[in-house]
Amino acid sequence: MTVSPAATFAHRLVDAFVDLGVRHAVVSPGSRSQALALALADAETRGRITLHVRIDERAAAFTALGLARESGLPALVVTTSGTAVANLLPAVVEASHSGVPMIVLSGDRPAHLRGTGSNQTTWQPGLFGRFTRFELDVPPPTLTRLPDARALATRALSAALSAPAPAVPGGGGHATRNDDSRRAGDESTMIGAGPAHLNLQFVEPLSGDVLPEEATVEDDLADASVDHLGGAVASRVAAPRTLHLDRGPRTLVIAGADAGERANAFALHAGLPLIAEVSSGARFGPNLVSAYRTLLDHPDFGGRVERAVVFGHPTLSRQVPALLARDDVRTIVVRGHGEAVVPHPETLVVDEITADPDDRSDRAARAWTGQWVFAGRELLEEQSAADDVAAPLIIPGGAADVAGAREYAKAELAALRAPVTRRFLADAVWRATWPHDRLVLGASRLIREVDTAVGGKKIVVHANRGLAGIDGTVSTAIGIALAATEGSAAGGRTGTTRVLLGDVTLLHDAGGLNVPPGEPRPRVQLVVGNDGGGTIFDGLEVAGTAARDPFDRVMFTPQNVDLAALAQAFGWSYRTVSTRGDLDSALASPPAGFSLLEVPLSR
Repeated sequence: MTVSPAATFAHRLVDAFVDLGVRHAVVSPGSRSQALALALADAETRGRITLHVRIDERAAAFTALGLARESGLPALVVTTSGTAVANLLPAVVEASHSGVPMIVLSGDRPAHLRGTGSNQTTWQPGLFGRFTRFELDVPPPTLTRLPDARALATRALSAALSAPAPAVPGGGGHATRNDDSRRAGDESTMIGAGPAHLNLQFVEPLSGDVLPEEATVEDDLADASVDHLGGAVASRVAAPRTLHLDRGPRTLVIAGADAGERANAFALHAGLPLIAEVSSGARFGPNLVSAYRTLLDHPDFGGRVERAVVFGHPTLSRQVPALLARDDVRTIVVRGHGEAVVPHPETLVVDEITADPDDRSDRAARAWTGQWVFAGRELLEEQSAADDVAAPLIIPGGAADVAGAREYAKAELAALRAPVTRRFLADAVWRATWPHDRLVLGASRLIREVDTAVGGKKIVVHANRGLAGIDGTVSTAIGIALAATEGSAAGGRTGTTRVLLGDVTLLHDAGGLNVPPGEPRPRVQLVVGNDGGGTIFDGLEVAGTAARDPFDRVMFTPQNVDLAALAQAFGWSYRTVSTRGDLDSALASPPAGFSLLEVPLSR
């Protein structure tokens, strides 16, 4: 065979990433990226990396997003040139906004072919705009000049993880920003972990023999160009800004998506009430406020708030943004990964926050927190009771009461056969999920139902709330399951990755159901609340202002897809349930591998 500089460089780059700790790669097939794909296949054969293959680049990118969401480490995403790269944009944008690391390796034709009408050739550098933390256009490797694989891998991984790293030799200037001022509007809020992009030009021969490591080849990046370097690394090098929260103002702690346990820990330490969205990772503990929407609307609760400390990205209610936008509420945002929330021009953004420990002798402060917590619990119990179908607790006349026993059995059966409502579905999925499981919530009406209906529970919940789109939910969930299974193999217990989503969200990522033969199939249970279209719009103002027929056509977008046939086409197990008893049973015992559980709901 012919010695291939493309293959030689690809092998060295893959080995460099593996040496630095990258464990997963997701590949979509293509000619221009063949050197990378074959190098990854070889690395997997040697036990160095786990390779996943997806036909659709959009599914590949969201699978990588899921892998990183669960593991905290970026996965490599490999594509060929042209529209293949553009298909990654939705996942790249979501990763950027939510602060999830990702490394894109796009194969490309040589730069001199851009703008010539050459087949599958476009301007790939800069394609992702401001949403990459780092991007480099790398010239083609040759027999006498190979790009420095180790330097490239180090720089891309460091940028994706938002860690300081040395500059790329010969890479041009760095775009940095001053991070001294942290008032809203003073700087870009898009920092922290996120996507990095290496655009790798290759020329023929695209595959072939690999030069041995001892072969002398000049490693160089003198001709590489830095098309975009975000401020992530520069910002993290600056000394973090820490605020100590003084006592006095009536304060809420608000945990949005991906806030993490530190939000709960801070609220508990400071003795403050905690509003934690279901996707926050902080929805547990004694300071948790249930039914928070109702309380925020009440003048004796929301109307008395003077200060809010925000972790994560709140997206699931209208009440929280309304509170944070008030002029009489001082908002402090504790920066995490991704885009910081800046709801008001006077919002103060800090890197860390501290507070004095809860003073149990401060009766006013304890009363403030207690009122929120106990009122929220009572409201949640009342709201849940309204949806319950009560089963009898005892036989009225004791064991000898034959008539009473008959009525008891009838009532018990009626409770089991009661139809499933959205609230019951949300609560049932929450109850069925345990700490060794993973719960993934699609961006549909149902995630808001869960946020409204359930109490506190310390479980792992994932949701793509960076931009709260319905894109790639199935693929993200499979990536999460793959990473969770790997984690359980290291000593944990393997659970179920349970996904609650609506029918439109499922259909938007129907391609994500297509996992090629031979690829791993962890236990993933898609729980699809099927109400025939986008009923989330029924609750928006447009439903009251638009005529019914055009509203249904362009907003509700009715669908009647046979989900059983869809599941069968892609090799997923299928079951449908319509009663509460059957739903609980199906959730408690999901089949091995991939399964789809359809739950019909009324509009």
